[in-house]
Amino acid sequence: MNTIPHWINGAEVTTETTAPVFNPATGAEQAHVALGGSAEVDAAVQAATTAFETWSQSSLTQRTQIMFTFRQLLMEHEEELGRIISAEHGKTVDDARGEITRGREVVEYVCGLGDVLKGSFSDQVSRGVDVHNFRQPLGVVAGITPFNFPAMVPLWMHPVAIATGNTFILKPSERDPSAANFVADLYQKAGLPDGVFNVVHGGKPAVDAILTHPGIEAVSFVGSTPIAKYVHEQATAHHKRVQALGGAKNHAVVLPDADMEFAANHITAGAYGSAGERCMAVSVAVAVGDAADQLIEILTRKAGEVKVGPGDQPGTDMGPLVTKAAQERVENAVATAATQGATIVVDGRGLKIEGHENGFFTGPSLLDHVTTDMDAYKEELFGPVLAILRTDTLDQAIDLINANPYGNGTALFTASGEAARRFQRKIKVGMIGINVPVPVPMSYYSFGGWKDSLIGDNPIHGPEGIRFYTRPKVVTTRWPQPTQQVTAGFNFPTSN
Repeated sequence: MNTIPHWINGAEVTTETTAPVFNPATGAEQAHVALGGSAEVDAAVQAATTAFETWSQSSLTQRTQIMFTFRQLLMEHEEELGRIISAEHGKTVDDARGEITRGREVVEYVCGLGDVLKGSFSDQVSRGVDVHNFRQPLGVVAGITPFNFPAMVPLWMHPVAIATGNTFILKPSERDPSAANFVADLYQKAGLPDGVFNVVHGGKPAVDAILTHPGIEAVSFVGSTPIAKYVHEQATAHHKRVQALGGAKNHAVVLPDADMEFAANHITAGAYGSAGERCMAVSVAVAVGDAADQLIEILTRKAGEVKVGPGDQPGTDMGPLVTKAAQERVENAVATAATQGATIVVDGRGLKIEGHENGFFTGPSLLDHVTTDMDAYKEELFGPVLAILRTDTLDQAIDLINANPYGNGTALFTASGEAARRFQRKIKVGMIGINVPVPVPMSYYSFGGWKDSLIGDNPIHGPEGIRFYTRPKVVTTRWPQPTQQVTAGFNFPTSN
């Protein structure tokens, strides 16, 4: 059986300890992935440290030219990479291609880094004195990424880090590790020097080695909130910069004046796309006033129209969950919701797909009359479960969302500009969609939530990503004429 190796200093590296990699559509073990720890992380750090000496001194033109080539290779191999992701994650090939596209947008953003990295210059701040500033890379940085977007989330990190002159170590999820190696190969084909991009597979030992290694300057993380808090605590204790993006409970509010067919169609896609395994998935719909009954009627119909099946079959809307444990956790959550008083309008439990009876499938579930004290509302289920809550007014809906500990994304469906403006100003959430269910910003904006969805204060990609992977220098200069007599003062210097 194939073993997926580490990628260190431009070469494959194997280890004796491995873990199984499954095909979620069949439930079958299809590969092994090498598991690394402190030794592999240290080897990657050494390679990245050596590479940083020359890469950090490379020209901006050289770096952006490699990114242009890398972008082209991502486009040429999109189908192949999409099928690799689908086979290990379970999402549809179309969905996988979509995540590659959204990741490629970050590559396109850093291709224009020359404009983004421009410093500033102030002439004659004092007599004969000028001031200018610029930004420089940190050194060796690392990314720890989740299973749900094995291409896109790493692409939110490493192109920004590498283009700004850093070297990078990626620790992807061991559940779907092959995309990371595929990307490493594309980087090599694009002309990226060995050691600039490295991949170390593994579990907690690899994570802890990254968080504590003195040679790593910064760590980027996307995953659950408890682990995000752990990463932030450990990495900052070891004097590293940290981006730590956590979990979510994203609400879509529907007002009575909304186009109900439009809203239900987009909420269905936002809730059940990628089997709900998205940190920006719509997991709660808040029906305001008279919107509830009509909205639920349409959502019920649309949930029944979702075609569930293997991700590589044409026409499939939703694939399996990533593991058997995830399937069981989601189906148990639906059962618990019923015992706590929710109405199961659509029950996705027990779904079997012909020819794939051992796959990790569960169908869309729709729960009505959910309240804020139920587990189905409080927990991030990370599966195809949509909970319906009802409020009388928009302001009650806003208060409900603001009281939730998460603040990643939210949406409002309405025809009222006044309601939209009130919502976006009062809501305590980092990313907002108006008639847009999954408001993931474009790459030239930054991605990050509020409250327990972002631990610390460093969002990812966009301008905030550039600032995260670089640090500023301010230079004050004076070039006196050889014949000029300059008297040095003993008082604190001023611009007089």
